[in-house]
Amino acid sequence: MPKPSVTRITTARIPTAYGEFHLSYYTNTLDKKEHLAFYLGSVDDVENVFVRIHSECFTGDVLGSRRCDCGEQLDRSLQLIAEQGAGVLVYLRQEGRGIGLLQKLRAYNLQDQGHDTVDANLLLGHEADERNYGLAARILEDLGIKSVSLMTNNPLKMAALAAEGIKVSTRIPLESVMHADNESYLRTKVQRMDHLLQLKSSNRGTSLRESHDA
Repeated sequence: MPKPSVTRITTARIPTAYGEFHLSYYTNTLDKKEHLAFYLGSVDDVENVFVRIHSECFTGDVLGSRRCDCGEQLDRSLQLIAEQGAGVLVYLRQEGRGIGLLQKLRAYNLQDQGHDTVDANLLLGHEADERNYGLAARILEDLGIKSVSLMTNNPLKMAALAAEGIKVSTRIPLESVMHADNESYLRTKVQRMDHLLQLKSSNRGTSLRESHDA
């Protein structure tokens, strides 16, 4: 099957607390969702561009939920892009690791009954992670980016982009602060999804080494 393609429909200037970004709206041949590129500075024909591939999380990104670290990672990514003076946040509309908001809320209820985030998805008939990064790769190609410094803790995301032909020059960690509301979620990411994290407790102020990364 041919790879899905993307089309940039329009771009608008978006001033933020982190600087003046531009937001590009994309359509695509895979789904009917509105995937976006939020970028600062010049990235066309540039090597090692700071890039975050961020999957939509309404509860974390918008409502500030403490059940996950998504909003924290979003803010930190924009901060790092601003510090570099250039970079891109690709915002993919694949809520709840691809299962959608309704099913994510149902998974939250299962987590409150004692299941971890992986088992909750499985109990609902989904895979642990149903996300796809092919459209992100096509968006990066459309922006003319030659290689990326990827802001992520997820090695599968790095491998997925590489498989799509995107050169990942280096990984930029996005460490999260562990607290009572997200501890189980973060530990599950490390222990069952191979995320590269050095968890820091907000209560004890100590570092709990849980990383597979040197």
